[in-house]
Amino acid sequence: QVQLVESGGGLVQPGGSLRLSCAASGIIFYRHNMAWYRQAPGKQRELVAVITSSGSTNYADSVKGRFTISRDNAKDTVYVQMNSLKPDDTAVYYCNARLTSYVYWGQGTQVTVSS
Repeated sequence: QVQLVESGGGLVQPGGSLRLSCAASGIIFYRHNMAWYRQAPGKQRELVAVITSSGSTNYADSVKGRFTISRDNAKDTVYVQMNSLKPDDTAVYYCNARLTSYVYWGQGTQVTVSS
């Protein structure tokens, strides 16, 4: 059974930082492209950052220079370091694993940026 378990969300003030983690099980982690998505209330889910199985990364324009995605294949875990957080970053953040047509999602973790 595939499981993606996110952690690290919470309430943070504008300008603050958070690091989200996503621990995977039930998949051959190093072969999967991993990504973080987010969904704010009333909005569609959007791609935040992706890291391929070879380690290449890509980011949404809205988070470039502020967020960093990384992976630890020894721990079957993907991270996103989020700095200089803004209220517009408030959303549920979801972990995603993809290998060809196989796609898996985590349950999401809430990030709230507010003073």
